[in-house]
Amino acid sequence: MGIRDRIVGTRSGRLEGAFEKNLYAFRGIPYAAPPIGELRWMPPRPVQPWQGVRPAKAYGAIAPQEAEVLPGLQTEDEPQSEDSLFLNVFTPGLDNERRPVMVWIHGGAFSMGSGSTQMYTTGNLASNGNIVLVTINYRLGVLGFLNLNEVTHGGIPSTGNEGLLDQVAALKWVKANIAAFGGDPGNITIFGESAGAMSIGCLLNLPEARGLFQKAIMESPVGEMARPLDASLRITGEFLKVAGLTATDISGLRALPVEKLLWAQQKTAIVMEQGAAPVVPVADGFVLPKMPMESLEAGMGSRVPTLIGSNLEEDKFFAMMNPENYRIDEDGLRRMVSKYVAAQDVTRLINVYRGAKVRRGEPATPFEVLSAINTDLMFRKTALRIAEAQCRYAPGGYNYLFAWKSPAAGGKLGACHVLEIGFVFGNYNPSLNGSGPEADRLSANMQDAWVTFARTGNPGCKSLGEWPRYGDGRSTMIFDRNSRLEKAVYEQEREIWETVTELKYSNMP
Repeated sequence: MGIRDRIVGTRSGRLEGAFEKNLYAFRGIPYAAPPIGELRWMPPRPVQPWQGVRPAKAYGAIAPQEAEVLPGLQTEDEPQSEDSLFLNVFTPGLDNERRPVMVWIHGGAFSMGSGSTQMYTTGNLASNGNIVLVTINYRLGVLGFLNLNEVTHGGIPSTGNEGLLDQVAALKWVKANIAAFGGDPGNITIFGESAGAMSIGCLLNLPEARGLFQKAIMESPVGEMARPLDASLRITGEFLKVAGLTATDISGLRALPVEKLLWAQQKTAIVMEQGAAPVVPVADGFVLPKMPMESLEAGMGSRVPTLIGSNLEEDKFFAMMNPENYRIDEDGLRRMVSKYVAAQDVTRLINVYRGAKVRRGEPATPFEVLSAINTDLMFRKTALRIAEAQCRYAPGGYNYLFAWKSPAAGGKLGACHVLEIGFVFGNYNPSLNGSGPEADRLSANMQDAWVTFARTGNPGCKSLGEWPRYGDGRSTMIFDRNSRLEKAVYEQEREIWETVTELKYSNMP
């Protein structure tokens, strides 16, 4: 195969990729101008065209961040820069086949991650599914999600949604150029996990994103998926205070070194008790007109078939970061639950979750009960609300529950947050995800469903059989050692949330 066989023309210029493991790979493609200097905190601008052939064999820099910690998700060895608006394309053929296109939006609490993370880019999803896979970077943390427009009176007009607008710019690039990579610009599916799924919840309601994708897959979306403007402005105020800047110091904000910016971001998260996500998308009334869940439940996502799901034990990922959680007693359980629901509902909520676990023969310790409540409060409730809304309005709202348990840490992680990603991409880490024939079959099932959904808008596929919409008896595909379709799973735990008074809805991705 000659060099000419790996050169593709785009609207910005020609690119030379590589042919590896039966795929053409084009890495580090700029889809927008570097958001540096005067463009810091500005909406993405068009990329400057280039002359000649641009090498596309190495990944571009990733957005400034702290390193992630799980096997296959590390970013510490990847160079970081504000000049990070790059995407990567993996395709089985540079031809006119018009394959379905799947665009991955990574998670990481809107403050970590990249489109070049090993787990997303060394699997076999594109080759097995005969689809074109695109992975993207977008601005993270306060560089991508800090509203400065209000406090600076337009001096820096950032809405707090610049990271979302980066995603929109990437989708516009895909729509304009993907046919040259063997993809169908009229059949684009966006898919993502955690903050990536929350981003998709926002994109479904973003006027700028309308028509840029036809289907959506949301893995483990969290909470309301954005913050109201007033809550975001309180975080902006604290960030400025921690950074030692005033809202009138426009030049100081633009010149703030990245190292100090990241430090101030972390300090703000601690002071404001925002966990790993000091900033998230903002319902600013302009870029994101309303809170995403409110809009979805009013039918704003009705044009887009959607596949949504969560993992059975999401919270155990976060519990590993705080060993004290494992030693919680009954009094501690009640104290924690009383932070979420009204006092009269605490005992009833605990009893329902404990009783359901006992009937299934599962451990029902205070830790296990709290972990199940946290999982449903943060993740499953969100997934089901979206599935219900999409069944009311959209061509399809399909639901899954990922129940495969990790062997890591002596089994303490369970079916935790992020665990499904390796199976979706066909790149699972034996220590984290497990291995063997059952793991291989699970990965094949998930890839089959994801690709079939991208191709047709329905995840029912050869390996899993028929998959009705969630609205048909709360139909849910259980992904486990023996994947299967069930109706009204964990129904008692779902129903109890319809009758309790919530005090605080967690929004930490």
